[in-house]
Amino acid sequence: MECNLRPLTLGEILDRTAQLYRTNFVLFAGISAVYAGVLLVLNLLQIGLGELFRVLHMTQQLQWLTLGFVALILPLMFIFAGAAVAANNRAVAWVNLGQPATIRSAYASTLPRLGRYLWLMTIAAFVIWLPMVLIYGGYFALIFFYARPKGLLSHNRTGAGIDPQAAIIIALATLAFVLLLILAIVYAILMALRYSLAVPASVVEDLKALPALRRSIDLSKGSRGRIFVLGLLIAVIQTGLVVVTQIFFIVAAVKQHGLLPAWAQVLQQIIGFLTNSFIGPMYATGLTLFYYDQRIRKEGYDIEWMMEAAGLTVPALAAGPVPAATPAEAAPVAAPPGPPPEAHAEPAADFAPAADVAPAAHSEPESPRAEEPRHSTDPTHAASEESL
Repeated sequence: MECNLRPLTLGEILDRTAQLYRTNFVLFAGISAVYAGVLLVLNLLQIGLGELFRVLHMTQQLQWLTLGFVALILPLMFIFAGAAVAANNRAVAWVNLGQPATIRSAYASTLPRLGRYLWLMTIAAFVIWLPMVLIYGGYFALIFFYARPKGLLSHNRTGAGIDPQAAIIIALATLAFVLLLILAIVYAILMALRYSLAVPASVVEDLKALPALRRSIDLSKGSRGRIFVLGLLIAVIQTGLVVVTQIFFIVAAVKQHGLLPAWAQVLQQIIGFLTNSFIGPMYATGLTLFYYDQRIRKEGYDIEWMMEAAGLTVPALAAGPVPAATPAEAAPVAAPPGPPPEAHAEPAADFAPAADVAPAAHSEPESPRAEEPRHSTDPTHAASEESL
């Protein structure tokens, strides 16, 4: 596949996203289908057990069945969704660089480090949604522990039975809740944009969770507005698709007071499986393209990639210039043939008085054999050899 790395505008990134998604639809949808398929199986299992409990008139146990499935589905959804997101980022990165990619190879590349990606997503979700959770928790705690004992939630209360002070407090708390909720939504959007490139950075550069978050903060600077527009457009597409495919079931559920026949529930889950497989890779594709675009703009990654493709890797460049970097050291090699001036220093010592030579000759008596070649012309040393 053609690899054309260069800085892209927002329109070009959207066009590139659509192009990659269209030409690699089976690959991307197949990766998302793993997560959507697990969700489909669990939902069908819940529908089957629910119908069985109704036939056996076990309506009380049906509520516990629903709670148990929620407790089971949520962790599994998180695990399989995280695996699908990481595999989609890996596949988009390969395809964008013109490299071959398959569903199996994408999962094989990311599953060994799945714990790292899940931990990364957990940290990002905690930072993004913690203020909103605290605001909701505080408001509902106030309603449950203050408004409910005061009788403000009673349906048959009269005006004379309402505590005016409690009503004013609840009204002010509700106003504060709405304002804080707006601020929490703005905060969540800003934090999500800061960490939007963390997963692609972790997958492509093999970074751990915290370094990947810091990497995302640096790379996303100057482009968070464009990333927001991308996310907004994809959210509109996803919402519209879900509404179109689920509107029939929503209307039927309202008419049936929230109860759908078993066949309608099964059909709804099958359509949901197809929808999740179709819309799942969109956001991951766009974010991976933004990741490469920011690296090209800030780090010249397009030049680095061309050098790597040509075989000019960084280690080869680092090792090559070493001889040429010190030309002065090569000057003695060009000297004219013949003994260097220092070569006459040692023979001159042979004509020195014996008193001066003897200590030098026997300065290291423990290794006389190492000195033999150097002092073979010394008369004193020759005499000592003859005496031996």
